[in-house]
Amino acid sequence: MCAAPAAARMDRAAFQELERSFSGRLVGPDDPAYDEGRRIWNGSVSKFPALIAYCTGVADVVAALESATRGGLPVAVRSGGHSFPGQSLCEGGIVIDLSAMNGIRVDPVNRTVRAQAGVLLGALDRETQHFGMAVPAGIVTHTGLAGLTLGGGIGWLMRKYGLTIDQLLSVDMVTADGTFVTASASHDPELFWGLRGAGSNFGVVTEFEFRLNPVGPTVLAGPILWPLEEAPHVLRFYRDWITDVPDELTTIVVHRRAAPLPSIPAELHGRPVIAVISCYAGDIETGQRVLRPLRTFGTPLLDLCAPRPFVQLQAMFDPSFRPGWWYYVRSCDIERLGDEVIDISATHALRITSPLSTCNIFHLGGAVARVGEDETAFGGRGVTHTLNINGNRTDGEGFAEERAWAREWWSALEPYHAGVYVNFLMDEGAERVQQAYGADKLRRLRALKREYDPGNVFRSNQNIAPAA
Repeated sequence: MCAAPAAARMDRAAFQELERSFSGRLVGPDDPAYDEGRRIWNGSVSKFPALIAYCTGVADVVAALESATRGGLPVAVRSGGHSFPGQSLCEGGIVIDLSAMNGIRVDPVNRTVRAQAGVLLGALDRETQHFGMAVPAGIVTHTGLAGLTLGGGIGWLMRKYGLTIDQLLSVDMVTADGTFVTASASHDPELFWGLRGAGSNFGVVTEFEFRLNPVGPTVLAGPILWPLEEAPHVLRFYRDWITDVPDELTTIVVHRRAAPLPSIPAELHGRPVIAVISCYAGDIETGQRVLRPLRTFGTPLLDLCAPRPFVQLQAMFDPSFRPGWWYYVRSCDIERLGDEVIDISATHALRITSPLSTCNIFHLGGAVARVGEDETAFGGRGVTHTLNINGNRTDGEGFAEERAWAREWWSALEPYHAGVYVNFLMDEGAERVQQAYGADKLRRLRALKREYDPGNVFRSNQNIAPAA
């Protein structure tokens, strides 16, 4: 066991008082489960909370929150623990862990689903796909639904159906003073507006209600790979090709070294490649026609685009983003894939050395852009692409070099930045948070923060300070 610093120990009397009103498990530094409990997905983050409170329901959330408030302790909220900068942990405070609150209830008649805040994406997909439906969400199955949703939620279905927040019907939440509230378009619409994009700032969400959409169960999906040195040509073709593809098609461009997966021939393992990974969520034959120009461009090294179960596609990135590896990300939105952006990206991609480092370019538009910019707190409806530059290692060896590589690529693109997706931020400060929302939205969010969390209890996040 790794010894926690003295500051990371809760007052014994306060612990016993909480214990009397708590039905879940409380894990402190002396508990054998503490070291495992303070581990999160990003292995580069190490923090020592005073207590990890594994909540079983709303009453536990309220009790843990009130205990932290009485003791003046920091609070962090953890669903799947997938925050890049590790904001689901805090030093010397209470981690409100929601992983045991993982119930899912599908209503196939009304095409809705209720999901508690501890649900992971893979579990949600499994339940909803049983009925041939889905909630558009992320691309790694062990991501927590709550954090992904409250920041926006981009993924394979976004161009057809929109972001995860665009499916939200209602949200149950515990506010900073322990009040239980429900927000929807008809009940507290201003809070509902803020929860859709900046939600982690206003309270502990305990349950979501989503609209369901028909999907699959089979989609046309998978990667097509070319040698990385052909990236300038592939990207220019790709840029022109996607200008008129249907909304059923969402693509992600990936620069990396080919992963040693069973589906990839051994002679390609470790080879620098550029891949376009597609998901056509519509008629398979139509999708084959739509994708034919991409599949016949140049001489691909490998074409794995094929009809497959949607749940299989959702798990495709899992081997590349395993829990416990060390992750660092720099991200930006861009208006378009201009020649300068393409040339900068192709140059820096050739400098990839780690077998885990990647640059992913997400194609937005479609249903994402059809929602008005001011309809939700999410910023960036009008951008065409989000870049996510990952400098990753299995552990700390060589991690500093990967961080430097990611920063250099991101800095070279700075003249073309057009905002940033809040879920792809590290701890980058208030200026970057403003870039995620824009000045006008940030003023509105600060007023909302003053109403629901004037003491900034919920600050282990991409923080929005209460208005003065």
